[in-house]
Amino acid sequence: MPAAAATRLDETTEGSLDSALERVFGFHDFRPGQREIVEALLAGEDLLAVMPTGGGKSLCYQLPAVMKPGLTLVVSPLIALMDNQVAQLRLLGVEAAAVHSGVDRGERARIWQSIKEGRLKLLYLSPELLGTERLQAALDRLPITQIIVDEVHCVSQWGHDFRPDYRNLAALPGRYPGACVAGFTATADRVTREDITNELFKDRHARVFVHGFDRPNIKLTVMEKDRPERQLLDILARFPGQQGIVYRLARKATEETAGNLEAAGHRAVAYHAGLDGSLRKELLDRFLTEPDLIVVATIAFGMGIDKPDIRFVVHLDLPGNLEAYYQEIGRAGRDGNPAEAIMLYGFDDIRRRRWLIENGTASDAQKRVEHRRLDALLAFTETSGCRKQALLGYFGEAPPPCGACDRCLEPPELSDATGLAQALLGAIRATDTRFGQAHLLDVLTGEQTAKVAQFGHDRLEVFGAARGMDKRVLRNAVRQLYASGVIEVDIAGHGALRPGRKAAAIVAGEETIALDLTAPRKKPGKARKGASGASQAAASLDAADAGLLRALKALRLEIAREIDKPAYVVFSDATLNDMAQKRPADQAGFLAVDGVGETKRSLYGERFIAAIRDFTG
Repeated sequence: MPAAAATRLDETTEGSLDSALERVFGFHDFRPGQREIVEALLAGEDLLAVMPTGGGKSLCYQLPAVMKPGLTLVVSPLIALMDNQVAQLRLLGVEAAAVHSGVDRGERARIWQSIKEGRLKLLYLSPELLGTERLQAALDRLPITQIIVDEVHCVSQWGHDFRPDYRNLAALPGRYPGACVAGFTATADRVTREDITNELFKDRHARVFVHGFDRPNIKLTVMEKDRPERQLLDILARFPGQQGIVYRLARKATEETAGNLEAAGHRAVAYHAGLDGSLRKELLDRFLTEPDLIVVATIAFGMGIDKPDIRFVVHLDLPGNLEAYYQEIGRAGRDGNPAEAIMLYGFDDIRRRRWLIENGTASDAQKRVEHRRLDALLAFTETSGCRKQALLGYFGEAPPPCGACDRCLEPPELSDATGLAQALLGAIRATDTRFGQAHLLDVLTGEQTAKVAQFGHDRLEVFGAARGMDKRVLRNAVRQLYASGVIEVDIAGHGALRPGRKAAAIVAGEETIALDLTAPRKKPGKARKGASGASQAAASLDAADAGLLRALKALRLEIAREIDKPAYVVFSDATLNDMAQKRPADQAGFLAVDGVGETKRSLYGERFIAAIRDFTG
């Protein structure tokens, strides 16, 4: 870090909160919810903060770390996440470092020397490394004033990404009683929040901040899965030259899908935990730097990545629960511009998820919880109302209809399907609950197949009860009945259908059920105006400003390659957008751009001002 920058940071510690925000980070105002969290940490309070992805949670602990004396420890689950945060902080003039398996002995020595000299403000560590006695002994001698646990949902056994090493962090408050402890996450329902506070803070009182989960710029769409690779190509045709993430459940599936995309002319790579660590780092660096690379990944990809311009997230397989889904779609549209989250799922996806829960190593109690969470996800997928209401309702919020999801734009036509449900349940009973969906639909539609004849099912009373109905509609209905609990699947056997928890009431006529019996959509509906296009960041600019924005992005990419960092580390799209509109002609004007602090002004001001001058003539 330049000496001048270090001097400026020392001065900010004695200045006001707003002065430090502007001079170090280049922001003129806090985002909603940030100030009260920053003030609580400056006051030395323990806290748990649940903030939406893109809500600026990193700044909430980085700003107090800059302003307070002593060292802030940040526990983070991913090396890539740590390295990116450190790179951003150093470009702001903040002394920060990360210690992990990729840091050599010489760099570690420099880090410890910086700590001894009192220059280092933030030290990032993995929970596994923090659990070693040798490191803890070294930390015991340091002036630690803050301990930050990022992605703190990993502490909870009820969280969607539980990691046993995170449980060991419960010893930190007792080991460092003089340091305040704070946990940050984007996703934690009430049960998860209670588990986090009980584990991490124990007898220490911790304030809990829960800020709105809504990401209004993300449009939600759910479609029936039918030839998903073809459906994916149809989706990507709406995002030419733009960047996104495609999630698959299995490692092999990521590689197959990435290969299909490449064969179709897209730039795509597969990313999963089975790849060599150096290759994963290379792929992540490419994703952060290249503007149109599509990553097909398992959930190992994306946590904490602060890339602002991801325009779409596609799930080709059903996610594990609503917390995981919210976390994964939150990686889109962090710049505030329109983005889309599209999920494809079918009958087999539900069965596979049930099987994974039942065959996992969790306790019976936890399996029951996971089944209930899957039920909540299925209720979201099959809701006839606004998807945003269904999603945010899970987290305890009650927003008005969003007016932008697929359900709001194209409300389903529900029909009384009680008779159809009774016929299916009758077929299940009459065939001794031994057969799966395909055969039962053959029976209901009166298909004279060899299997129907073999078992004499053409003589059943329900044979042909749904004759003439489109099998696509029937498959859609079976999926909805499964999601609603009218039928179940024998996940331990060969997928035979059987009556579910609501079957008896349906058969007895005590309850009715309405389903969407229209032909299922296989393509997403039309996007909102402005939801896709060549440059979302330029949406609010006139033609001249949009041309300047392209020139500024080219300069940003040039600088990023010079310093071997992702482009957004230099400046975010939002900062370049503001710069293109304000067109600063001198250093004072450059400092007035949102997202430009004093260190970045000194590092890059002259080059960007010159680029603006050259463009405007």
